[in-house]
Amino acid sequence: MAVYTVSQVSSHIKESLESDPLLMDLWVVGEVSGLRNSSAGHTYFSLKDRESLLRCVMFRGMQGAELLSEGDSVSAHGKITFYTRGGTTDFMVDLAMPEGVGELALELERLKQKLAAEGLFENSRKRPLPRFPKRVGVVTSPTGAVFHDIQNVLQRRYPLAELVLSPTIVQGQEAAPKIAAALELLDRDGGCDVIIVGRGGGSLEDLWPFNEEVVARAIYACKTPVVSAVGHETDETIADYVADVRAPTPSAAAELVVPDGYVLRQNLAMVAATLHRLLNGLTSQRRSDLVALARRMETGLPDTQTLRRRVDDIGQLVQRASERLVQDGKTQVEGFSLRLRALDPAATLDRGFSIVELSDSGQVVTSAMQVSVGDALAITVADGSLAAIAGTADIAPKPVKPRTKAKAKTVQPNGMAPLL
Repeated sequence: MAVYTVSQVSSHIKESLESDPLLMDLWVVGEVSGLRNSSAGHTYFSLKDRESLLRCVMFRGMQGAELLSEGDSVSAHGKITFYTRGGTTDFMVDLAMPEGVGELALELERLKQKLAAEGLFENSRKRPLPRFPKRVGVVTSPTGAVFHDIQNVLQRRYPLAELVLSPTIVQGQEAAPKIAAALELLDRDGGCDVIIVGRGGGSLEDLWPFNEEVVARAIYACKTPVVSAVGHETDETIADYVADVRAPTPSAAAELVVPDGYVLRQNLAMVAATLHRLLNGLTSQRRSDLVALARRMETGLPDTQTLRRRVDDIGQLVQRASERLVQDGKTQVEGFSLRLRALDPAATLDRGFSIVELSDSGQVVTSAMQVSVGDALAITVADGSLAAIAGTADIAPKPVKPRTKAKAKTVQPNGMAPLL
């Protein structure tokens, strides 16, 4: 016979209870009893009926704790756990709703709470829609009015966008996985800038595929921004919470994802008019600046007429000065010529003078002391030369002072050379 410790038995009970699929996802209906709140914010109570009582715990933050009241009948969702230290079995409640709420509503609240805890509804992860999408994807039924409404809106507002349909059924038990598959296909291969997921209005049961976890996770996994347009404005689904943008209707979704072409045209016309005014203003300003600059240039230019007259005056002055210089030069040249002619020995000879030279040496006789009686002399006159012999004279000639330092010549006033 095997013998077990208390811990072994407690562990076995815990493993058995907490691994039971039924006890892991459990809805329980009962009357609230022994309700109390701890200082940490946890809620402790029991659910009972006529025959049994089940101890319950709701940790702080679980949805529905604020709805609990002593003696009320509630529907609670959670799982069974075994507390080994105290040896107690507890119902860990994560959602409580007043009794009478439908099963689908309870399941919806439970799933919302679960996905919210995982961060699927966080606003920080939601992406803005593209301003000018080139391709818009739609996940909906090809036979319903939704796709046609979206087509009409896009054609009217922004026909530049291409519309791509990923068809799927949107109602029934098989709808949720097909919606998820159509969305994944469009996100992966559609090349879309934005995707609309939607269907028309209906009951909670009709819209239920958009409340299922598989659709929520498919929207969450999309790399393309997703707009949820399920039902009417008053309808809410989990797809609305997970999507980047919620639209009240499919037609409203189409208006959200594309700009209004009419407004764009109006804006472009306004921008064009503004630019036209600015360009006209700039052109006018530049023209005025150019005119002012031309005037400044004109006033800044030299007075060419006055300068031309000054040039003419200076030219005349230069010409007159040049003429004076030339005349003065001529006068000086003539003076130099006269002076040179005066110094020319030939001119002296023309005036009746002569040059006496010793025939042997060619030395010019400037003094009687240079000549002896009988010396041969050469006497040069204006028209030639004469030969002579030096002899004696009765009267000794007076020495004549040379007129120039260059050559001293002995001459007679009568043009005849004396005979020595």
